[in-house]
Amino acid sequence: MSSWVEKKVRVIGALALGAAMLSAQAVHAQAQQGQRFPGIGRAATPAEVAAWDIDVRPDFKGLPKGSGSVNKGQEVWEGKCASCHGIFGESNEVFSPLVGGTTAKDIETGRVANLMRADYPGRTTLMKVATVSTLWDYINRAMPWNAPKSLTTEEVYAVTAFLLNLGQVVPDDFVLSDTNIADVQKRMPNRNGFTTAHGMWPGKEFKGTGKPDVNGTACMKDCAVEAKVASMLPDFARNAHGNLAEQNRLVGAQHGADTTRPPGAAPATARPAAAPAPAAPAAGKAPTALLQKNTCTACHAPAAKLVGPSWADVAKKHAGKADYLADKIRSGGQGVWGNIPMPPQTLSAEEARTIANWLATGAAP
Repeated sequence: MSSWVEKKVRVIGALALGAAMLSAQAVHAQAQQGQRFPGIGRAATPAEVAAWDIDVRPDFKGLPKGSGSVNKGQEVWEGKCASCHGIFGESNEVFSPLVGGTTAKDIETGRVANLMRADYPGRTTLMKVATVSTLWDYINRAMPWNAPKSLTTEEVYAVTAFLLNLGQVVPDDFVLSDTNIADVQKRMPNRNGFTTAHGMWPGKEFKGTGKPDVNGTACMKDCAVEAKVASMLPDFARNAHGNLAEQNRLVGAQHGADTTRPPGAAPATARPAAAPAPAAPAAGKAPTALLQKNTCTACHAPAAKLVGPSWADVAKKHAGKADYLADKIRSGGQGVWGNIPMPPQTLSAEEARTIANWLATGAAP
């Protein structure tokens, strides 16, 4: 395995393992103290834990007892695997090949020579995987794609045996089992392509060093009091699609910046000051000017459904609910009148209250 690939694998693995260890420690501490969110959830039962605790380690801890033949594996393969992975592991146009690129010499040395060739057309699964437990575990947890965890223990052993047979790791009449899988491990083509003698595998059973690959010192001073989230548009992209200020939607609170000018600069043509809110209409009279000013009439009509419900329908459904309607106008919503959302509106509280009072009192024309 090339040095840069190994370094990349170590870094990614270290990050993943570190996150998993922190999560496990937090769960363990919580369980020890008997703490959890009040009224939320419950402790998992032993059976539920066992259903998830199915991983198989490189030292085969977690491997269930059982066996499966190459012949049985071929039957399962053709029925449940070949549609994605091909009859001979060559796969289809979506998935990468599982078999190929390994030789008898690789099985002898435990290092796949083609991995060192920059001109080799592609890397198959058997070229890269170092442990047979990885194959068994992944097939057991994730295959077949449309029905993961549906294979029996015998079928998993059998499919693993058939896959290894395609790579000439085991003979045609081989029966893989929990008692001989360690011997099969000694024939994996890339078994020596990875090392466990580093901080990613601290356990003594993996000959790990126990020393982390990455050392860091926590900084506990000059900490930021509050994070500030911001975004920016690069200068070369500001006006890439025309002035955003001239592309405003007729409905909603979407107002584009004047992208013809630098950030923070006043627009080339200042918008006119907002006109004062119209006086509240007489009781029962429609605030037509206010409705038109805020483009409410683009989606609503007096007595018929347009994009949204009619004024009459809103008035009937929410009679006397002026406060509710005023809040709904300004905050927007979806689902009350169908799947089409009403965006939040930018009108003032006084304007929203005027429209809401009109609707709550009958929405007379």
